[in-house]
Amino acid sequence: MKALLINGSPKGKGNTYIALSEVAKALEANGVEAEIVSIGTKAVQGCIACNKCAETGRCLFNDDLYDTVWEKAKEADGIVVGSPVYYAGPNGSLCALLDRLFYSASSFLRYKPAAAVAVCRRGGASATFDRLNKYFTINCMPVVSSQYWNSVHGLKPGEASQDAEGLQTMRTLGNNMAWMLKNLKNGGQPQPEREPGIMTNFIR
Repeated sequence: MKALLINGSPKGKGNTYIALSEVAKALEANGVEAEIVSIGTKAVQGCIACNKCAETGRCLFNDDLYDTVWEKAKEADGIVVGSPVYYAGPNGSLCALLDRLFYSASSFLRYKPAAAVAVCRRGGASATFDRLNKYFTINCMPVVSSQYWNSVHGLKPGEASQDAEGLQTMRTLGNNMAWMLKNLKNGGQPQPEREPGIMTNFIR
């Protein structure tokens, strides 16, 4: 079993990485392979609503970051997305990537357990947590819980390692995801049959 952890911070080894590393260690202690992929510092293309991915199953823009995450997400059994808090929300570059990924890859993301992690100095974690979880709930992905909201606090590089409760929350999250993955693999039922999609709007 594999879990993909997406580090949505431009700082590859910053506080978001520390939080995700704690999740990864718990996953690996439970026999689940964990890989952290960082989005880096390059500009990230956003979705332009061309809908070409509905034909191809992949985004029209074949940048390296998207291609890497798309391939690893397809292979993964579970997904964890972590982000620093910027103005009470997730990093915009991360959201640009996730908009494209979740719209184009929804067919193979469905029913994979997922979790969000927010890292902040003080506030905005719950809003970030909520925004990231929407990617999962729109795609029929079971959301893995922990003992508290999945948030870790820290401003300067390395400060997250001082948040004992936050790190414990991350370990609990990793343990809970491993538990869910194992249960789905060993005793899970077939995926529910999906009804044909219905889309409505209020334009007449």
